Amino acid sequence: MNSPTVKSTGALGGGLLSIALIGPVDGRRQSIATALAALDGTATREFPAYPELDDIPRLLDAAFDVIIIELDSSPEHALDLVETICGSSNVTVMVYSDQLIPEMLVRCMRAGAREFLTHPATSSSIAEAMVRASVRRPSVQPIKKPTGKLLVFAGAKGGSGVTTIASNFAVSLARESARKVVLIDLNLQLGDAALGLGLTHQYSTLNALMNFERLDSNYLSTLLVKHNSGLSVLGAPDRYCSSQLTEEALERLVYVARQDFDYVVVDAGSRFDVSAKTLFVAGSTVYLVLQVSVAELRNANRLISELLLLSGATIEVVLNRYSSRTLSIDEASITKALTMAPSWKIPGDYPAARDAQNTATPLVLEVSAISRAIREMSKSASGASDAPEKKKRFHLFK
Repeated sequence: MNSPTVKSTGALGGGLLSIALIGPVDGRRQSIATALAALDGTATREFPAYPELDDIPRLLDAAFDVIIIELDSSPEHALDLVETICGSSNVTVMVYSDQLIPEMLVRCMRAGAREFLTHPATSSSIAEAMVRASVRRPSVQPIKKPTGKLLVFAGAKGGSGVTTIASNFAVSLARESARKVVLIDLNLQLGDAALGLGLTHQYSTLNALMNFERLDSNYLSTLLVKHNSGLSVLGAPDRYCSSQLTEEALERLVYVARQDFDYVVVDAGSRFDVSAKTLFVAGSTVYLVLQVSVAELRNANRLISELLLLSGATIEVVLNRYSSRTLSIDEASITKALTMAPSWKIPGDYPAARDAQNTATPLVLEVSAISRAIREMSKSASGASDAPEKKKRFHLFK
């Protein structure tokens, strides 16, 4: 699938038209996707399997404007999906099929489908259907308040382990809280949060930042990949990127993410330039990650006293790869240097960390001293003293 078109002008009028394209047969689905990609003002997300009826609420939570469903692979199930979706929302539902059978056409219309597309669909028929869908869409979209909690991980020095802790924390938070959690990797040059979770992604943080003027919930949803823990991830570019963050673009990304997610976890690396004004603010929690060394304690002292305390953010210091037996600096000296007591101590466990990296398996999904410490952090962030019973999640984005 081509990169989502994000132009908000043209035949479809103002605003981005977000589309869910559902179909088990790759060839049929991809021909529709190709036609959609040629249209200005659309962003399409492909799903290579039918959802179950119980999964419909989660599909609708993604707030697509149009849902297009293949009919032929399982006609009865597809009709059930159409009827359930149309009975639960005002989204425009379309179906596509290899054959135009009058009886099936009538059944689709009775179930609530607005359009019946025959495969292979022509570009003109797809364009006309999208124009009609755009007209049916409410002219004023509901405005959601950005209520999600902002949890920022930053390092006092490069190599302190920010990405490992942030990504594992995010996985744990998604599992422990059973709430909507997104992880955003802001390391545009060499970010690897998605890689460490075993995820491949077509789009990245760069797509969101470059198109921030048109960024909304629907477009953001097309850029995300889903981990099997339920965590959504906006990965860094998979190629070296020379582009730089701008304050306006980052503000928009965080704002939109906080509209749709209960928790927005940001891997900020060890940068404290443009991101500081947007991420280190009242209401956010900043996890300052460092290892116990003179250089990192010095850096942390300066960051806390000259930046973080003035920001109004909640500060939680995380000592990574911590071992009291091998430290040449005692705890009292650490607290004095930081001007506050550390909130968390993540023990060193090189074999566990190495195995996790080699297998792209999050540390928190295995049993280790590191995983126990990070799970305690995530439970504290979600306000859960004990892990709640995990709910079965429909992994909408794969």
